[in-house]
This record gives sequence, structure tokens and C-alpha cells, in this order.
Amino acid sequence: MVMMKKTYTKYILIGLAFIIAPFLQELGLISSSSIIVLGTVMFYSIVSIGLNVLLGYSGLISLGTAGFMGMGAYISAYLTQDLGFPFIVSLIVSITVPLIIGLIIGLISLRIEGYYLAIATLGVAEIFRQVFVELDFFTGGFSGKNASYPDLGVFTLDKMWTYILIALCLIAVMIITHNIVYSRSGRALLTMRGSEAAAQAMGINLLKYRLMAFGIATLYAALGGVLYVHFIRFAYPSGWNVNLSLQILAVIVIGGMRTITGPVLGAIVVFGVPELILKQLPIIGNIDGLAYIFTGILIIVVILFYPNGLIYIGNDIKKLFKRRHHEKETVSDH
Repeated sequence: MVMMKKTYTKYILIGLAFIIAPFLQELGLISSSSIIVLGTVMFYSIVSIGLNVLLGYSGLISLGTAGFMGMGAYISAYLTQDLGFPFIVSLIVSITVPLIIGLIIGLISLRIEGYYLAIATLGVAEIFRQVFVELDFFTGGFSGKNASYPDLGVFTLDKMWTYILIALCLIAVMIITHNIVYSRSGRALLTMRGSEAAAQAMGINLLKYRLMAFGIATLYAALGGVLYVHFIRFAYPSGWNVNLSLQILAVIVIGGMRTITGPVLGAIVVFGVPELILKQLPIIGNIDGLAYIFTGILIIVVILFYPNGLIYIGNDIKKLFKRRHHEKETVSDH
């Protein structure tokens, strides 16, 4: 219980570190554009945590993440802007519809796996993207779809409070995911990832846990899409493409698979560093596609030197200092 409370504290501190940013803006220490970038990092962290449950813990790969994000975003924008639904109602509907489709894909995944499953989910995402283009009455087509900051009924959130809402959602997602992966369900997912035959021999219901993994991944992706459209307040079809799905995949590879805080670190590196640091540098900042180059190079470096993800670099630094300290004590004793 004490360990669990300490873990929760870690998640809360991560959320609070993001929440401090708007107040730093009020003091003039960071810019308004930096707040947008940090908000982007947070909702992509939520999406990446979901994909990490699917890929990292259950061993199932999906390249359809961007499609589910777009679906959640467009449904919420349509319900709130065109039909006048309250934000809470639109949120529930916007994550339920993608969740149902994700569960259907989970059923299909029983018959296909590996690269074939990745290609199938990529196909589903491309279908979604084409639907987003064609259903212009629903999505605005190539013109895009506008949205507003969340209206909670009692009051309407502004940019700062929407940002804080995203941070609170991130904290909740990390805690919920922690409770899932460190429970019997998490152990079942890891067993299934190691060997489905062994999992079945142990009495693990593959259908149940595949559906769970796909359900969590699509639910988090849809939630990220809803937060995206109500924070950025605009969405367009070309944004929900395979490049975005691959970037989210890169987030968990760089940050660390089978971790909860790893995707947050990965999202900072993939979505935060290019905007906050690289684009501010002279000459380098003017290079088009720099973010993709940076991400590609970093993936290669991580795979070569930190295959478990950058989240473990802190532990390695601690071990290095302990080893140096131990060596110094050994030398002084002699």
C-alpha cells in the first residue's frame, strides 16, 4: 500500500509539473506557444500510454491510433458545435463509439496477428481518414472542423483551464493504467505477450484480454482526440495520417515500453523538444522535416544503447555514481 501511494505521488507530481506552466506564463517566463506545445505533449502522452498497453504489455501492434484520435475529435466537435451537446455528454459519446469499433477490431485480431494485424489496423485508419474527407457535413472536409473550449455547464473553460483539465486527465490515466497493469489483468497481458499457447494452458482467456487491450488503446486514443480538438480548437483530415500513428509508436519506443511514465518522457522528446528547442536554434530551426529527422536518429540511438527506453537512463546514472563512489571507498580503504 505504501509503495502504491508513492507511485501515485509520482504521477501526481508529473501532472503538477505540467500544471505549473500556465502560471509561469503569467509571470512571463514562458511563451503562450510553449503552453500549446506542452498541452500537445500531454494529450499525446495519454494516447501513447494506451498504445503501450496494447503493444508493450499484450504484444499486439496497431497502426490505426491516429484514426481513432480523429474519430474522437470529430464526434466531439460535431456534437458540441453543431448539435449543442454539453461537453460531458459529447465526451462520453466520443470515446464510446471508437471503443466499440476498437473492440470489433479486437475480435478480428483473434484471426490475424503480427505484421498482418499492423497492416489491417493501418487499413482501418486510412478508411477513417477518407471518411473524414468525404463526410464534410460532419467533419468540414478539407476545410477542417472548428471546436471551442469545453463548456461544463456551470462555466466555460478558457485556454488555461482546458490545459489544466488535460493535465488532470493525464494524472487519472496514469493512475488507472497503473492499477490495470499491476493487477491480475496486467499479468495476464504479459503472459499472453510472452506466449499465447502458454497463456491458454494457464487458463487465460485470450479473447477477453485482447478485447481489453484494444479497448484501452482505442479509448485513450479517442480521449486524446477529444482533448486535442477542444484545446487546439481545430481539426483537419490530413492531420490523422500514418505519420502521426508512427510518431506515437516512436514515443513508446523512445520513452520505454511496459512503463507508464515512459510514454510521457517519449512524448516530451518527440513532440516537445523539436518545437521548444530545435526550431529555436539558428539555421537548424529552418530545416523542414527536422522533427522527423530528429525522431528517426533518436530511435536508432535508443535501440542501440537504450533498447528499454530513455526512462531507465536515470537508474543507469544512479548506478554509475554508486559504482564510482564504491570504487573511491575501495581505493581509500587500501
